[in-house]
Amino acid sequence: MTIQHSNQGAAKECVVLLHGLARTNRSMEKLAKALSDSGYYTINDGYPSTSDKIHKLAENAIAKAVTKCPEGATIHFVTHSMGGILVRQYMQLNTIKNIGRVVMLGPPNKGSHVVDRLHDVPGFSLINGPAGLQLGTGELGIPNQLGPANFEVGIIAGTRSINLILSTMLPNPDDGKVSVENTRLEGMSDHILLPVTHSFMMKNKGVISQVIYFLRHGVFSQ
Repeated sequence: MTIQHSNQGAAKECVVLLHGLARTNRSMEKLAKALSDSGYYTINDGYPSTSDKIHKLAENAIAKAVTKCPEGATIHFVTHSMGGILVRQYMQLNTIKNIGRVVMLGPPNKGSHVVDRLHDVPGFSLINGPAGLQLGTGELGIPNQLGPANFEVGIIAGTRSINLILSTMLPNPDDGKVSVENTRLEGMSDHILLPVTHSFMMKNKGVISQVIYFLRHGVFSQ
């Protein structure tokens, strides 16, 4: 399902949103509306995050989404969790004309220790699919094979958790799914910590404000 917000004056800048693992584009709807209200042409497409491996998800989801941006528009990305890994995967192998800025929310840029601990637990692969199994912290994990950012990127990391069990598997501070340290990415333009949880950070007013600020200025508001 596609949720698309257009704005009469927004043809020069398009934002593609990518939700996280085992989520839908509904999880990004509040953020998409705020971006549209701020003058951006937004594309909030869903993709079957648990159906395939990361490289196939990236090629299918991103290639399709960017074609929906107005011709000649600067193309930005705003991602949650694994959505950021899809952008890194895609940008390693493809060039996007008029690429703009990328904001990642809680990205497992160095993998997640939760995957390390739970990948062999019965039911984990059924719930999280092939891509979920690729998000470990080891050398075989896809995030650690992708290299530094080759685009302008700002990263928002959460420091609160509503899942105390998963947090025991993570170095502190963490957001309940990813440690702050593992959100970092070599070559990033800016990095900020906010008191939000992994699962709901994309709906937080402070996060949304920082996303828009970075898209406009290339840094976060301190």
